[in-house]
Amino acid sequence: MSYFQFLRENARWLSAGLLMTFFSIYGQTTFISLSAGDIRSEYGLSHGEFGSLYMAATLASALTLPRLGQIVDRYSVAKVAMLVIPMLAIATVVMAVSHHVVVLLIALYLLRLFGQGMMVHTAYTGAARWFSAQRGRALSVVILGHNAGDAVMPIVFVTLAGLVGWRNGWLLATATLLCMALPLTTWLAAVNRTPRKSDPTPRHIDARDWTRAEVIRDPYFYFLLLAVMAPSFIVTVIFFNQVYLVQLRGWSMEAFAASFAVSAFVNSGFTLLSGQLIDRFSGVSLLPIVLLPLGAACVLLGMVEGQWGAFAFMAMIGVSNGLSTTLFGAVWPEVYGLKNLGSIRALIVSFSVLGSALGPGLTGYLIDQNVSYPGQIVAMGVYCVAISLLMLHVSRVLARRVQAAAG
Repeated sequence: MSYFQFLRENARWLSAGLLMTFFSIYGQTTFISLSAGDIRSEYGLSHGEFGSLYMAATLASALTLPRLGQIVDRYSVAKVAMLVIPMLAIATVVMAVSHHVVVLLIALYLLRLFGQGMMVHTAYTGAARWFSAQRGRALSVVILGHNAGDAVMPIVFVTLAGLVGWRNGWLLATATLLCMALPLTTWLAAVNRTPRKSDPTPRHIDARDWTRAEVIRDPYFYFLLLAVMAPSFIVTVIFFNQVYLVQLRGWSMEAFAASFAVSAFVNSGFTLLSGQLIDRFSGVSLLPIVLLPLGAACVLLGMVEGQWGAFAFMAMIGVSNGLSTTLFGAVWPEVYGLKNLGSIRALIVSFSVLGSALGPGLTGYLIDQNVSYPGQIVAMGVYCVAISLLMLHVSRVLARRVQAAAG
């Protein structure tokens, strides 16, 4: 089946997933951090204090997600979207009207839980269930919603916030969720899809269906988490502190916001490429290379002071996100099966969210203690290389385990 035929025949379900990942931007650090300077100013918070507040909200969302995320195993994507999207809209309203630190904490909690958490979790789980042989290709299309959101929303929000204020910018976000995301997504996902006989035969097999209790007892689950948590931790840290980094380097905030378009463009290409690679070779086989571009991006950003470094960094982040987001969406059915995927992915996403929670609080504290922020970024790059070496061993063991179970 050609790529365009695949898109044409499955446009309904691919569009539903893509819309959910696009509008998840409102709960992503990339978007929230655009208001960080205004929030710290109005609430009188230091970098460390706001980072700790953000960490607390994200940790709370990570603790909630394993239980809430199980609804994807019980209800259709359309029904889950009818809950998740309105809740994300409420979160944007609370952010717009908050004038107390406690209300701000609630807003951040809801944004992280329903934006970064449930919107993405629902889209990825739905795509993994809707498709089998072309799962990598399907996920790569759905993930393009992230790229589109990263390309469009930061520069749009910076522009609108300059005209109407950052609080009114969040109210405009509410309008897009209720008037666009909710009706379109629920309509598109109203018809469920199951893998068809006419679909190509998968080149690799999924594992037997593990229960979540079995997954928790599997030591290789925790090895995989060391890789899965790295992108969320590192990217969250860098984008959360983007205003501080721009000030530290003497860069233009407008130019840095524009560099997101570079990341989105490169990300799109590598997202589509990774989907093809996963369908051909399997996600497990690609684990050893997935963090290497992120490691290179961190070393570059930590050592280059010129404005061009922002654009080069964003290009490398595009490569990293294109590979890691698609891979980490596809690898779990290969390792743990499909039956309890929603429950298992909710646990995985909660750990990923945990990584994104720890980052701002830890780096904010270190910044307040005058620890070099560029030095912190380089250290993150070294971590990526170390984990890549570990994944060489992990990928071989997991591949043998799946083959043994099948045989």
